[in-house]
Amino acid sequence: MAMVAPVVAPVVGGALLLTGCLKPAAIEADHAWVRLPAVEGRPGSGYFTLHGGAAATTLVAVSTDYAIRTEMHESMMSGGMATMAKIDSIPLPAGGEVTFQPGGRHLMLFGVSRDLKPGDNTLLTFTFADGSRIQRKAVAVGAGDPAPE
Repeated sequence: MAMVAPVVAPVVGGALLLTGCLKPAAIEADHAWVRLPAVEGRPGSGYFTLHGGAAATTLVAVSTDYAIRTEMHESMMSGGMATMAKIDSIPLPAGGEVTFQPGGRHLMLFGVSRDLKPGDNTLLTFTFADGSRIQRKAVAVGAGDPAPE
């Protein structure tokens, strides 16, 4: 038995070191925030970064507890004009990253509750093509306030 310990310890130690180098198997979301509408009744917007897990998937919906309806959109320039189009799904590569940010992909939040105030948190629910979901808190930012860092 005394001979087994010197062999097992390096194997276990090496395995523990390698686990720190591996990418997470689960999808993650961070830097989530929402901009409240400037005028009541107008849509707000939402932003975040998704980090892909071990397998590729597709984001098919995002919802929040403080809006009646949420849509994914993308802003782009076309013929010198800024345009926006609804997006039905976004591929999320294994180990990849998808960012929703001002001036690009973003959420449109329709029917935002007046109960949501700057500094409050709202819960974003991300739904993927395989039916899996993750939830993350997003901080609310006033219409004229700077984006969170």
